[in-house]
Amino acid sequence: MSKRALKIYLSELRKKELEAQIMELYEKFPVVKTYYDFAFNPKEDKLLQDAKTKITNEYFPVKRKRPKARRSVAQKYIKHFVKLGVDSALVADLMCFNLEIAQTFALERNVPDAFFKSMLNSFSEMTTFISQHGILEEFKGRIVSIYNHTQTGDWLYKEGFSKALDILE
Repeated sequence: MSKRALKIYLSELRKKELEAQIMELYEKFPVVKTYYDFAFNPKEDKLLQDAKTKITNEYFPVKRKRPKARRSVAQKYIKHFVKLGVDSALVADLMCFNLEIAQTFALERNVPDAFFKSMLNSFSEMTTFISQHGILEEFKGRIVSIYNHTQTGDWLYKEGFSKALDILE
């Protein structure tokens, strides 16, 4: 169904019918419920803290012995935040946090080459996001710190990190 056809259909409904359909969507689909819960009660700070806790648990688990260190967990939260329309500064904060916690993890562990490639992808996405949203001044210090760590440490793909940083200039 096209947007135009949907608009026509919705305009023909009475208010009670429209309310009933929205309530049905709210009850049937968790994403709709999540959207409305966020729209009417945006506890962005709580969402951010929960996401940071889950990401930290990926690298430094509390309940299990071995860390999973999956980039996909952070990516899931970042994507979710963007879909909900969370403030871009909070999304960028989460992106920086993900890289910072991964760098701390890499200091203590022997990580595979794929880990560095994955973090390069995260760094590239972060710099692109920050550039697109014009919030560089707010995050410049953290970006430089993350970048310097990749250059002075035993990180692979150092040239890739340099190229990803070029987008900000």
